[in-house]
Amino acid sequence: MSVTLHVHGAARTVTGSCLRFEAPGAHVLVDCGMFQGPKTLKALNHEPFPFDPASLDAVLLTHAHIDHSGLLPRLVKEGFRGAIHATPATIELCACLLPDSGHIQESEVRMLNRRNRRRWRGREEVRPIYGPADADAALEAFQPVAYGEWITPAKGVRARWWNAGHMLGSSSIEMEFGDVRVLASGDIGPDDGTLHPGPEGPQGLDHLICESTYGDEDRPIITPQARRAALAALVREAAERDGALLIPSFAVERAQEVVLDLVLLMQRGEIPATTIHMDSPLATRASKVFARHAHGMEEGEALRAALHSHRLLHVVEGAASRKLAQHKGFHIVIAGSGMCDAGRIREHLKSRLWDPSAMVVLVGFQASGTLGRLLEESAPRVRIQGETIEVAARITRLEGYSGHADGPELARWVEARRPIRGGIFLTHGEPEAITGLAARLGKQVVQPVLDSRWRLPAGGAPVPLPAPANARRLEPEALARPDWHNERAALLLGVEEAIEHAADPAARAALIARLKAALLG
Repeated sequence: MSVTLHVHGAARTVTGSCLRFEAPGAHVLVDCGMFQGPKTLKALNHEPFPFDPASLDAVLLTHAHIDHSGLLPRLVKEGFRGAIHATPATIELCACLLPDSGHIQESEVRMLNRRNRRRWRGREEVRPIYGPADADAALEAFQPVAYGEWITPAKGVRARWWNAGHMLGSSSIEMEFGDVRVLASGDIGPDDGTLHPGPEGPQGLDHLICESTYGDEDRPIITPQARRAALAALVREAAERDGALLIPSFAVERAQEVVLDLVLLMQRGEIPATTIHMDSPLATRASKVFARHAHGMEEGEALRAALHSHRLLHVVEGAASRKLAQHKGFHIVIAGSGMCDAGRIREHLKSRLWDPSAMVVLVGFQASGTLGRLLEESAPRVRIQGETIEVAARITRLEGYSGHADGPELARWVEARRPIRGGIFLTHGEPEAITGLAARLGKQVVQPVLDSRWRLPAGGAPVPLPAPANARRLEPEALARPDWHNERAALLLGVEEAIEHAADPAARAALIARLKAALLG
C-alpha cells in the first residue's frame, strides 16, 4: 500500500506534535498539539492548518499533554467530524486540560487586545484560537481504547496502543496500513520512572517515528530516593533563607510527583512540616484523575495519600493566588506553567525574583525562548509582562523528575523495536538533541523539517517528496532558537542596564543621544 507521511509539528522543536498519514481510502492524524516557546513559534497555532480538517477520518492521540493534544478543539471547530481515539486516562486528563486551555486562550487574547488598544490605535482585535465551549465539543469526539487492543480507525488501517511510560495514559501507537507497519513513539518515559513501568513496544517495523527530547544527554541514574534527598536539601536551604520556594511545574504528572515527594519527606521528618500551596486549578483537577487511577501506578497508594494530605492546600481563586504572591517568610508554592511562559507562576516570579531570600527550583524541560530557559541559563534580568525584573533569587535545577528517556534509554528502546526495515524519523527535539540521538543510532535516521512529506514503502527506505507550493510555514532555522521577540527583550534589558550604569549624567545623556540618532536618524 502507498503511504505518505506529512510532518506538521515537533520537527526540530519539542512542541506542536502532529503527524498526518495518507493511504488509499484513509486519512489519519496522530496528535494535534499546540506549539509552545518563542512567539514566532506560537504564532503557528493561529495559522490555517496545512490540511483540511474535514478530510480526516480519525485522530489517534498518544497522550494528553497540550503539545500533543492542544489544537484538537480547533480541529473540531474547523470541520473534523471523526473520532479521536485515546486511552481512558488520556481522555480524563484531556477533559481537564482542553477546557483549561480554552480559558487561557480567551484570557490571553483579552489582555493582548487591551494592551493593543492602549499602544496601537486602530489595530485589529485578535481572536482566540478556541474557547472552553470548543473544547467541550471536541471532548464529545473521544473514544476510549485499551492498551494492546487493535482497532480500525479508518478503511484499511489497524492501530493499537502500547504503554510509553511517560505519564498517566501515555502511549506509543502502532499502525498497519496494509503491508506497511509504522510506530509513532509519542513521548517515551525513562526506564525507572516513579509512577509508571518502563516503556514497551512492538518489534519488526517498516518505519519508526521517535521522539528525541533528551537525545543528546546521558543523564546519571537518579533513583526516587536520591531525587528526594536532593529535594530535601533544597527545601531545608529555602527554610533557612526564610523566603519563598517556587516550583514551576507542569500541571499533569509533574505536580503530582513533586507533591508525593514533599509529603513523604515531611512524614519522615526530613524537611520542615509546612503547607504546600498547589497554585494551579488545572493541577488540582488533574490530581483527582491521578487519585482515581492510583491503583494502577507504582507507589500509587502513597500518591493517593499525598494528594489527600492535610499539608496540601489547593489555591483555586485568583484573588487567593495574588495574596499568596505577597506572602512573607518560608513557604512552598507549586504553580504552572512548567516553562514559566504562562500561568500563575509568572505573578509569583514577578513578586519574588528580585528577592535574594527566594529560591526557584526548575523540575522540567525548558524549551528555547521560554522564561524558564532564560532563568536556567542565569539571565541577570528578565522581562515579565513588560516589566523588567532583576534576578537575585537563587535559581536551581533539580534532576530526576523528567518524564522523558535520555539518549541511551531512547537508543535502547529503538534497538528493542528492531528489525526496522525502513527509516527512523527523529522528531520532538531541538537540533542538538536530534543530532545527538542520530549519532547513537547510526544508519536509517531521517531528520524531517516542518511540513516535509515522505513516501513510506513496505520494507524500504523512506522517499522524500517535494512540498506543495507555499506549504512550509516556517524555515527550519526559525524553529528552535530565540526569535526577534526574545532579541528585542534582550536589547531593551541591555539598553536599560547601560543607561543605569553610565559613569555620570553627561555620559548618560550622550548615550541616550547616540541611541536616538541610531534609531530615529
